[in-house]
Amino acid sequence: MSKSSQLYLSMKNFKRTGVFFSCLLLVFSSLSGCSSSKKIETLKPEPGSVAPLVYENTYSFINLPVTIKLKDVERMTNTSLEGLIYEDTDFKDDDLKMKVWKDREITITNENGKLKTVLPLKALINYRFNANTFGLPLEDVRDISLDGTVTLISEVGLVNWELRTNTKLKSLVWNEEPTMNVMGQKIPVTGLVNSAVVLLKSVIEGNIDHAIKESLDFKPNVLDALEKICTPFQMSETYESWLRIIPEELYTTDASLADQAITFKMGMKCAMETIIGEKPGSKFDRDNIVLKPVRKIPEAVTASIAAISSYKDASRILTRNFKGYEFGEGRKKIMVNAVEIWQKEKKIIIALDVAGSVDGTLYLTGYPQYNEATEEVYFDKLDYVLDTRNALIKSAQWLVGNRILLQLQEKCRYSIAPNLKEGKESVEHYLGNYSPVKGVFVNGSVQEIKLDKIQLSATAMIAFIKLKGKVSVTIDGLE
Repeated sequence: MSKSSQLYLSMKNFKRTGVFFSCLLLVFSSLSGCSSSKKIETLKPEPGSVAPLVYENTYSFINLPVTIKLKDVERMTNTSLEGLIYEDTDFKDDDLKMKVWKDREITITNENGKLKTVLPLKALINYRFNANTFGLPLEDVRDISLDGTVTLISEVGLVNWELRTNTKLKSLVWNEEPTMNVMGQKIPVTGLVNSAVVLLKSVIEGNIDHAIKESLDFKPNVLDALEKICTPFQMSETYESWLRIIPEELYTTDASLADQAITFKMGMKCAMETIIGEKPGSKFDRDNIVLKPVRKIPEAVTASIAAISSYKDASRILTRNFKGYEFGEGRKKIMVNAVEIWQKEKKIIIALDVAGSVDGTLYLTGYPQYNEATEEVYFDKLDYVLDTRNALIKSAQWLVGNRILLQLQEKCRYSIAPNLKEGKESVEHYLGNYSPVKGVFVNGSVQEIKLDKIQLSATAMIAFIKLKGKVSVTIDGLE
């Protein structure tokens, strides 16, 4: 073969090899192009502005059964009724002058639904007699000293903040039969003394009623307690949430005796506000609180409080939900590396930082809803924001389908059970022998807790929950 022929064959083989390598490069280039990620550019929806959030629920009704222990009534009655309790300084009409003192401490107990007051007393009676009285020739004045015990029975009633008693003297028992020393002899004067007691009876009854009335002026204590309860208190320092109680009306049943205490029920119709932001002012006006008498007051307490879930916490939980989970099929798959959420125009924006067949940030929007059975927040009507949808239609249309959106929606949910628990515990703090003022103790329990609605603030989702339970107020140690 000539040299020219060999050269022709070599050049022909070279061309074939070049074509082969060119085709190989095209194949690799094609394969490389199929495996590389598509970078998408999307516009971030900026957070919307929100006004300060104030949630005012329908009127709540707080039941406040009040218990006043008889030992406090007894102690304060003894303080009010000291020393000389009656004095008659004139002989006119009856030839008697008399002084009566409380001798020892008064005791007050419950006897068949009425107050039983036992008053130990001592008396000094000056009796003036004329000639021929007891066979004496001249006018004279003799002293009769005696001591005894008065027992009184009182009915109890409640009239516009004041506990009223209607007291009647049941008995007066002298420790010794009343006598008078005449010419060296003790002469019984029971009839004489009993006539004096007729005058004393109404005085003692009136004194006891007045002393109990003075000792049972519980209005300042109850109003102080209500004022303290109605002072807005902070439920969460982190999210600056406050609970404010605004009383509208107060009701009360009549007072009755149970065991060794005076009891009656009060009820407060009030509005409850949960306020996010700066501490609000109190709306309690003690000068305009009027008690309205009623026969019966419901025992259940209804209230509304806020369970707060910050966007930061929700973002962290949702990021954890997506960890290790792939969306798609075959070679078309993405993984979510991070999630961030915020609010815009009463919706939640969900930003998904994705990698895989598509790189970039996908923005979705949805309405926060609550699943009562699972105690989870989820996002209804989840969809891509318009700009993200347009970008995906151009470069990754497979992501736009309902199947992928449903998968994303299933992962975009999280439990707020810890938030509900925190909200419940913040209320229970004020129901565990809480003493807003000295001598007043608040106890109660939360029996039912349900989510009412969800609202959006600038920094958090606020889940407003309704509570049902019981509250009791005990007045113990009045001064």
